[in-house]
Amino acid sequence: MNMFKIRPILAGLALLCAIAFSAALPVSAKADDLGISTTKALELSSQKDNVLFVDVRDPVEILFVGFTDAVDINIPYLIVDRTQWDAEKGRFRLYRNPDFAAQIEGALKARGMDKNATVITMCRSGSERGKPSAAFLQENGFANAHYVVHGFQGSAIKEGPQKGLRLLNGWQNDGLPWQSKPNPDKIYRLDRP
Repeated sequence: MNMFKIRPILAGLALLCAIAFSAALPVSAKADDLGISTTKALELSSQKDNVLFVDVRDPVEILFVGFTDAVDINIPYLIVDRTQWDAEKGRFRLYRNPDFAAQIEGALKARGMDKNATVITMCRSGSERGKPSAAFLQENGFANAHYVVHGFQGSAIKEGPQKGLRLLNGWQNDGLPWQSKPNPDKIYRLDRP
């Protein structure tokens, strides 16, 4: 058998192995059923019917990156601890907001909703806080928690003169409404209850 006939057979076998392996994985590992697009998040949030849209970024990040009034509230999932430096990551330490689930539940109750409502979380890129916050909420009884894939600012360009800039996707790059200043009534603040 010559090599040109063997390659398609090997490729087919590799594909079959991949399919068989993926069938053995738990459902959560197969596909990201927590993620929704920026446009779907905007559509759901504009309905305001049993939906809570939460910006889960640290408020200081919002001051530098921007904000959208489409969100109902800012409740950080991870909070920056400016007293501890993470040398490995080259930044201040982040810790999970210990009151995150309770604050989400409080925001739902304030709007006449319960833990069965749709909760949409959004961070900068969707990866470090968006998806983990939605998974955390689901693990804590918020069955309809989702996150915005690519988040507010999107993904970084990998090559070229704008390498490293977050210009590929996300809320801002999808042309959805945003502003440079946060809404003082929605931003997470320690100066009010």
